[in-house]
Amino acid sequence: MAGDFDFQIGSWQVKHRRLKERLAGCDDWEEFDGTSDMRPILGGDGNVEDNVLHIPGGTYRAIALRSYDPVQGNWAIWWLDARSPHALDVPVIGRFEDGVGHFYADDVLGDRPIRLRFIWSRTDTATPRWEQAMSADGGESWEVNWTMDFTRR
Repeated sequence: MAGDFDFQIGSWQVKHRRLKERLAGCDDWEEFDGTSDMRPILGGDGNVEDNVLHIPGGTYRAIALRSYDPVQGNWAIWWLDARSPHALDVPVIGRFEDGVGHFYADDVLGDRPIRLRFIWSRTDTATPRWEQAMSADGGESWEVNWTMDFTRR
């Protein structure tokens, strides 16, 4: 429903954990800090999340843009990275059930077709979590490659 992301409204400190290489058998993770500020838009049927990411190679900004389709009962989430300001990522589409959001898209990593998954969990706590995973086998198996743990600022 339109209020599914209300748990995230406001300002957050974010702890990121990200695989250095994706779908390459890598188990070398990097950790870094960031911030996130989310506000509703479109009369509550959408929101924008402004992120500052302090990755080891330097700080950058990115936004998540989300919109809710009340007819379909699902959300679309787009990611826009300031390092590639004209490249809007393919949207992941999904919904929340019992406080957990699952969102999926078909995408490409390099020249390889992949399945992409976002999961929002712990949305009923003071420390929500987002995770991203990719699959090279159509969703039969998943490699989690990025997590974000949120705490209020």
